[in-house]
Amino acid sequence: MARVIRRHEESVMVDFYGFCLQDADDMAVPVQWPEGFESVDFVSTRTGRIDIRSAGHTHTAGLTLEVWDGEPELAGSWDVSGEGEVDYPSGTLRAWAVAGGPMPYLLEVSEQAGPETWCVRVHATGRAEVARLASQTVPHGVEQYLVQLWPKR
Repeated sequence: MARVIRRHEESVMVDFYGFCLQDADDMAVPVQWPEGFESVDFVSTRTGRIDIRSAGHTHTAGLTLEVWDGEPELAGSWDVSGEGEVDYPSGTLRAWAVAGGPMPYLLEVSEQAGPETWCVRVHATGRAEVARLASQTVPHGVEQYLVQLWPKR
């Protein structure tokens, strides 16, 4: 049975309907954020980057990042989910808003740098409510994300 080995809980600024989780080493990311984001439906992965499309234009969302030692069981009730694979050579991520740029915190995925492919599953909830509220104001914490990463075997 898989277990959580790391868990981060943060707020992430969302603007222009999106944000990403990008390798903290910009040199490890061949296509820099937000290039290519306009074609993302909900979640898209590429080398060094997970792009996530929000239901609200500008707001602050809750972000929980879990690093597992194996594939976690599916749990919970979510509005939408998506999966993919991503390489994070530095082992550390940074969240980025489209225009707002990088968030001030780092998210550790692995204690050691090096080439490793991660499976990723992204879940979101609160999407209908954030879409409604974001058309009138700048909501905080309405939309919630759970991002789960585990090593590809």
